Amino acid sequence: MQTTFEAKRLSPPPGGSVVSIGVFDGVHLGHQAILARNVEVAREESAVPTVVTFRRHPKKVLLGRSPKQITTLEYRIELFRRLGIEHVVALNFDQRLRDLSAADFTRELLVEGLAAKRFVLGFDSKFGRGREGSPAFLESLGHRVEVAPKVVVDQRPVSSTAIREAVELGDLSGAAAMLGRPVSVLGRVVHGDALGRRLGFPTANLNLMQGLHPPTGVYACWARVLADDETRPRGPALRAVTNIGFRPTVTDGSMDSDPRVEVHLLDDSMDLYGRRIEVEFAAALRGEMRFDSVDDLVAQIALDVRAARERLSA
Repeated sequence: MQTTFEAKRLSPPPGGSVVSIGVFDGVHLGHQAILARNVEVAREESAVPTVVTFRRHPKKVLLGRSPKQITTLEYRIELFRRLGIEHVVALNFDQRLRDLSAADFTRELLVEGLAAKRFVLGFDSKFGRGREGSPAFLESLGHRVEVAPKVVVDQRPVSSTAIREAVELGDLSGAAAMLGRPVSVLGRVVHGDALGRRLGFPTANLNLMQGLHPPTGVYACWARVLADDETRPRGPALRAVTNIGFRPTVTDGSMDSDPRVEVHLLDDSMDLYGRRIEVEFAAALRGEMRFDSVDDLVAQIALDVRAARERLSA
């Protein structure tokens, strides 16, 4: 899959592009409907299925703050690839892009940069200065536009905001229903303090790059190792138990920094440092707890491992 991070590096493909535009945070069921149709239309047109997205959330520039992303840019690109998208344009939403009119955005980026032949957009798609760009705007310029319908789950429209709220509340099943897949994170394994190994339960410490995660606690999970070479398939699903928290038994429990995300593989022992791991949350086992001693902590971890095995086997 091709990725382009600067508009000036765009080169229109000979067969043209079918373009979808948006943040696509979460790549949820609504987004998946848009992207699936994009791929279908691109196949009909012998064109390149293309997504134009943003490296950071536009609200960071527009409002000075932005929500924590359900899926980081790296994870979004990975999910786009799995859905059949062949070109991702990830633009830096800066002041210049904010001030670019919808007409100039369309001409410079979509027509001249991507040779857009058709568009597949969400019902609420907006782009350009003052959010003046829309499906109707593109149609007024003579472009062929298809609008994907709103997706509803449990009588509620699927949205990134609703999913974000569900994940932060620990409603894994509710979030998964809207995502169309389990709540998951993608991170790279970084060096920790090897405490888990000393306690007999070695863990991989994940850097989530500011991605959203469930509340602190212990979870039964499936973990997959992802190669950096996108042509290689994902590794098999491995049973795991994941702790998210501040480790109050062995530290002062300070919440001044982000909680640690530590993954313990139940059946496999491998060197994971530097590798990318995708973790799917299957079930919450318990909240974060402070124990009177390290021995009590070790005993509880053993119970957590047993509970995770049972939940994942079921």
